[in-house]
Amino acid sequence: MRKATKREQSSAGPRIAIAIMAAGKGTRLKSKHPKVLSEVGGKPLLAHVIASARQVVPALDILAIVGYQAGRVRQAVEHTGISFVVQEPQRGTGHALMSARQALAAYDHLIVLSGDAPLITPETIKKLRDFHLKQKPAMTILSAELADPTGYGRIIRKGKSGDVQAVVEEKSCTPAQRKMREINSGFYAFAVKPLYEFIERLKTDNPHAEYYLTDMAEVLRKAKQKVMAIRAHNPSEILGSNTRAELVDLDRKIRSDKCMQLLSTGVTIFYPETCVIDSDVEIGADTIIEPFVQLLGRTRIGSDCRIRSYSVIQNSEIGEGVLVRPGCILDEARVANGAALGPYSHLRPGSDIGEGAHVGNFVETKKARIGKGSKANHLTYLGDAEIGEGVNVGAGTITCNYDGVNKFKTVIEDGVFVGSDATLVAPVKLGKGCYVGAASCITEDVPAESLAIGRGRQIVKEGWARHKRAGAKQNT
Repeated sequence: MRKATKREQSSAGPRIAIAIMAAGKGTRLKSKHPKVLSEVGGKPLLAHVIASARQVVPALDILAIVGYQAGRVRQAVEHTGISFVVQEPQRGTGHALMSARQALAAYDHLIVLSGDAPLITPETIKKLRDFHLKQKPAMTILSAELADPTGYGRIIRKGKSGDVQAVVEEKSCTPAQRKMREINSGFYAFAVKPLYEFIERLKTDNPHAEYYLTDMAEVLRKAKQKVMAIRAHNPSEILGSNTRAELVDLDRKIRSDKCMQLLSTGVTIFYPETCVIDSDVEIGADTIIEPFVQLLGRTRIGSDCRIRSYSVIQNSEIGEGVLVRPGCILDEARVANGAALGPYSHLRPGSDIGEGAHVGNFVETKKARIGKGSKANHLTYLGDAEIGEGVNVGAGTITCNYDGVNKFKTVIEDGVFVGSDATLVAPVKLGKGCYVGAASCITEDVPAESLAIGRGRQIVKEGWARHKRAGAKQNT
């Protein structure tokens, strides 16, 4: 965490940090992986929470408290620029903040978020922050009112003041308290000074022998500190993911919301319930997404495109007016305006398809740049290739880019015509405007405006088949 300078401390407003609880294993998921790395909406649970937190405070003021497989968690999200504190051993949420005491010493206030609740929005975090700063309690609880509060601790308020008198776990509730629907979400704001003044009073007299942050409400109230609560506008934001069923439900909701957001910006998505569109995908207006399409990762699609059914596009950039026919697979590829792909094209990482180019059925590209208006329409492999403009690559052509040890490059200059079933053995260069005869094996550079033929001469033996059949009859 950053340390505020004296100038910042004197001239700026209150210093606010956000701590994200991310240390747990998530036993109920029955997984060997860290719980917060479980994916919904195309990225880890923790990444969703960080994205919302970064819209409230700078990344340098965000702290993830990690524990189980801490190295993996750190590696997965360190690109966000946040800080980390390791909680070892993991002895509950209260103990997590005890572990972060030194990292948070320079701050006035702390917002605590749960790393497994990906629906939390920046607006709700800001609402919690603003209420806490205005009312100045030692602790503010983000509560929610649920139609079915079963399993949650209930918020017990005190008289007309609305202050929190207690947070009562369901098993300890009286029949009257059990009927209350305002619950503790597990999201909090604290004034840092009273938090660490009284946090050592937490006890471990519970079935798991852990320090529970929830108990800070009672600790602070007994210390005559004010504890308050503010309701979340949308109760679904506080939902966590403790089971596989809950993970799947969160994923469904995130993806459904994403589709609705895209529809509102002018994108057509037919049968959106059949499409898989990740949270970070961007799509321009008037683009049409057909059923059973998957758009994954950081994919960007321009306007006036049509992505036809069963295509899977991941971490790719597609320009405007592009047609992607059924069954195409793109991974870390770039497609320029007006190009057409498929059906069943496979663009592997490093593929760069130029404006108006065509890559057709059962064509595979890898680290290949295909220039403006060039075509490779059928049954072709283009790997480690630089292909100019206006090139025609015939059906069945392959670049032989690998000799078993090293990769080599094929260069095809503008206006080249490559006949069907050609084999181009790299490193090789086809000069501007040259022709390559069908079924040729090209192992040497071809000069511009020339014809290259590399195949055995055709021999025709008239009557050979008739004599062959006649001889077969005599031997029976």
